[in-house]
This record gives sequence, structure tokens and C-alpha cells, in this order.
Amino acid sequence: MLFGQSVFQSVLERLKAEDETDEDAEAPAAHRVSGLATGLAFDVMEGVSAASQRVGQAYFENLELDPAAAIAEEPTAAPPPEPVMPDHLARTTPQEVAAELSISAADTPLTLREKRRAFAKANHPDGVAELFRDNANRRMMIANLLIDEAMRRLPHS
Repeated sequence: MLFGQSVFQSVLERLKAEDETDEDAEAPAAHRVSGLATGLAFDVMEGVSAASQRVGQAYFENLELDPAAAIAEEPTAAPPPEPVMPDHLARTTPQEVAAELSISAADTPLTLREKRRAFAKANHPDGVAELFRDNANRRMMIANLLIDEAMRRLPHS
């Protein structure tokens, strides 16, 4: 212990004293920006205010193009083609969905969960275009009902 303090406390006091002297020595003047060696100066052309100058104007002046013409000549993107509904989304009756799932008496809880995951991967509403989400929703509801019913009918072990 040094002067009634532990070594740790004396080191903290010393570091604190060094930080205070460093901050006083490096305190920037209020009118200066930290990190800049000189002040900022703006060149303004006679008769033209700085506010009237556009930031991107210099780029177009260097290209010797008319900025309005450059914007007008910009090609417009072609509209995206209408999405086409996959064939399987048209099959929305319980019989058609049951045929796709092919649930049998030999299915176990594990195989039923695998069938549910595989069916959801191909038919989930989040994976299809907005126009076809109703059909995908209906197919998922029917598949979930069929699989849940098959799970209930399984013998409990």
C-alpha cells in the first residue's frame, strides 16, 4: 500500500491525473473543428449565392451534358411480367390435397411431420405470388387438417 491506498487505487489515481492534463492540453478552440488543421473557406462566385448551387451540378458540367436531358433519356424499366400460377395451386379440394399427401395407415408421427414440412415447403403462402396466396392458404389449411386428423387416429404408445 502506498500512502494508505492499495496499488490498484494508486494506479487509478495516476491515470485519472494524466487524463485530466491531456484533456486540458488538447482542448480545441470553440471555433475549430476537431481534426481539421485549418478553418473552412467557401468560394462563392460573384453574384451567385451558395444556396442556389446544386451539389450534383459539377458532375454534369464536367460531362458537358444537359442535366435535364440526361434525366429525360434515362430508360424506363419494363414492367415485370405477370406471375403464372403453378398447377398444383389450382388443386384446392380436400380429395386432391389428400391424394398429394398420400396419407396411409402405415404412417408414423415422424413420417406425418415430414409430409407436413415437405407440403409446406412447396405450398406455403409466403412462398407464392400475392395473387395466389388464397389458394396456397386453402391448400395449407386442408393439409394441416388432414395430417392432424391422421395424427389423432394413430395408436398412442
